[in-house]
Amino acid sequence: MTGPAEAVLAAPPRLGAVRVLAIDGPSGSGKSTLAAAVRAELRERGVGAALIGTDEFATWTDPVSWWPRLAEGVLARLAAGEPGRYRRMDWTTGSPRLGDWVRVPVPEVLILEGVSAGRASMRPSLSVLWWLPGPDPATRLERAVAREGEAARGYLQDWQAFEKGWFVVDAPEQAAFRWMD
Repeated sequence: MTGPAEAVLAAPPRLGAVRVLAIDGPSGSGKSTLAAAVRAELRERGVGAALIGTDEFATWTDPVSWWPRLAEGVLARLAAGEPGRYRRMDWTTGSPRLGDWVRVPVPEVLILEGVSAGRASMRPSLSVLWWLPGPDPATRLERAVAREGEAARGYLQDWQAFEKGWFVVDAPEQAAFRWMD
């Protein structure tokens, strides 16, 4: 089976001159790990790759409606051949707030990783949508708790309930592994 790096390199750019690989799936499925590995593989091949995780935008109470910040600050600019920028979410105080600015040079490949990365509104601009289902919900919850800490368990349980509904309505799994024609 072709992996995500090969798939995105074989696909045409759809965000201006940028190829976009979206890695979507439920929390705790391994999206961040896969995205980092794909970025490393692309860089080893000499391909300029940028990685943005949706967790740099989302909060427990705003899981998906932050998208205009990404679309306006990064995606529209990259499509125009200009560097993008955004303010990442800062959690150091325990409550999310807008933090430091992150500059995104125009890459050959942009990897968007996280819940809602392959959202329907983005699909016309995607070169590849990769779905990562991960293991059963209980295992995924324990992985996420190990990453975020025990204090986040309740939030993560609520997040799993939200994303289950999001995936039914937005249907990224059904759109994945298909060229976006």
